[in-house]
Amino acid sequence: MENVSLQEGQVPDLRVNIGSLELANPVMTASGTFGYAREFENLMNLHRLGAVIVKGISLHPRAGNPPQRIMETACGMLNAIGLQNVGVDRFITEKMNYLAGLNIPVIVNILGDSLAEYEEITKRLAGVPGVAGIEVNISCPNVKKGGVAFGTDPAMAAAVTAAVKNKADVPVMVKLSPNVTDITLIARAVEQAGADSISLINTLIGMGIDLKTRRPVLANVIGGLSGPAIKPVALRMVFEVARVVSIPVIGIGGIESAEDALEFMLAGATAVQIGTANFVNPRASEDVVDGISAYAANEKLTSIRSIIGGLRLDSLKDHATSSHNPVAK
Repeated sequence: MENVSLQEGQVPDLRVNIGSLELANPVMTASGTFGYAREFENLMNLHRLGAVIVKGISLHPRAGNPPQRIMETACGMLNAIGLQNVGVDRFITEKMNYLAGLNIPVIVNILGDSLAEYEEITKRLAGVPGVAGIEVNISCPNVKKGGVAFGTDPAMAAAVTAAVKNKADVPVMVKLSPNVTDITLIARAVEQAGADSISLINTLIGMGIDLKTRRPVLANVIGGLSGPAIKPVALRMVFEVARVVSIPVIGIGGIESAEDALEFMLAGATAVQIGTANFVNPRASEDVVDGISAYAANEKLTSIRSIIGGLRLDSLKDHATSSHNPVAK
């Protein structure tokens, strides 16, 4: 960790690097929570973002699940949108021109039900002006493997990563599912398969029940839990993954403030993504950028990069990774 002090009148450098991709600051928007960015143009200054990650794009348009698709939970929300999107061809013709004009990195989240779909989407995105990176959603079911999610098996996760890397002309970020026994196994597998960076975590699986009707609240029965409630889980997983991979890690999960974002960076994240907070405060991402800048200035840091992985463990026994189940002791 760098130990340099900011001189009077000097502005903190918030730039970070995600592989070959340089961001003006470490704040991105999480896929599925920011639409195609245009929805927020009158609510915040989009140019302040380090990068925008669009909602997941599939090979063909998807209508998503029937309502009810969202419910509020204690400190968060459950969603079962069903990956509704316009499909890759309409995304390129209808959305990318606007996104490219923002002059900030645009990362396209992609999803598929087979390796062939991931490859085809990546191939169609190659050479499209404004596409700065691809984020691969591996929480999707592999229809040829009985519906098992790609992200729950190291071999399948690696296969998707390799397939996308083979067709991509931009850096590839792989978004990990938390619904696994040991997330570090998946992280190592996608790194070895060529991922340029890793983002985590995607939503946890949950459900809600309506006592009056005795039916599930969500029409899909189960959904993805996000928001502040999952932050401790996400923080722990980012900490674990950052210790076993050498590529950049991007933290996601319950980040609402600059303090939250900085905790993830201390745990080893190079950058963060703001998700559910966008529904509560459309300016959340911009507020986090401002807060990180203020923190860096207050701490007299010349570069925010100096805090990445700076969690102090020197006064503690080496128990932080001795057990994945400390409560069992």
